[in-house]
Amino acid sequence: MSFLDFLFPPRVDELALRDVPADDFALRIAPRLVVETRPETVTLLSFGDAPVRAAIHEAKYHGSSRAFGLLAAALADYLRDADDVGRTTSNIRIVPVPLGRARRKERGFNQVEEIAKGAAAELGLAVDAALLERARETVSQVSLPREKREENMRSAFRATRRADPARTYIVIDDVITTGATLQAAVDALRDAGAEHVVPLALAH
Repeated sequence: MSFLDFLFPPRVDELALRDVPADDFALRIAPRLVVETRPETVTLLSFGDAPVRAAIHEAKYHGSSRAFGLLAAALADYLRDADDVGRTTSNIRIVPVPLGRARRKERGFNQVEEIAKGAAAELGLAVDAALLERARETVSQVSLPREKREENMRSAFRATRRADPARTYIVIDDVITTGATLQAAVDALRDAGAEHVVPLALAH
């Protein structure tokens, strides 16, 4: 630890990320499909992995540029080889799951949007952060039992305009548990006319 660490003690998660090289973090990517949503969600990382969990927490609660960078690089690595992205970038839109106004004001950022923008910039993709919005404020999913999460998120999102049926929309959240949040986002995009929607979570 440095002298500054004694003056300003680092957070546990912040400290956990210091010794994780970007290349090592990328090796943790292990894409798999989970069946909680329709269509199934692609997940990239295991939330049970301590550095992954630290990165998610640091991004979500502290706006850590280090965490943003690690997670954006992981997302870019996956998308670079994805079939839809490999064919064309012009018809791909990345749609981060939006925060409610109160939560965004409290944090000052949407961590999923920041990560998506970092990955998109590397790949020449477009992020459409304004396509979805919260239709209503919801209780934090973390505070709810599993069986209440779907009810909490039902009709939680709406599209701000019609979606283009010719485009592929990759809707992204940071962590998937029951799938209720991503499913609500997928449903809102479909209601707006999207025909090709790919749900993706950074961790599961």
